[in-house]
Amino acid sequence: MKVPKSLQNVDDGGAVVRTLEYEDGSVIAVDFGTSAADIAVDVVGSIAIIVTDDEQFEFELPPEASDVSVHNGVLTIED
Repeated sequence: MKVPKSLQNVDDGGAVVRTLEYEDGSVIAVDFGTSAADIAVDVVGSIAIIVTDDEQFEFELPPEASDVSVHNGVLTIED
């Protein structure tokens, strides 16, 4: 699964973006750090809307994405 273009640039703001490949699928993990512990995600159709303490952005989910969640400042997109 490819990282959406708008998520490729969040690491410029201190977030860490990783793609993990497994035999049965892949995961995109975006760690916004401890300063974004109150991050929220909302999915509307194929668009994910991310809201942190000081910014908001949205991006098109990869077509194969089946689950989007956030926990302790880490956004995960799984297929």
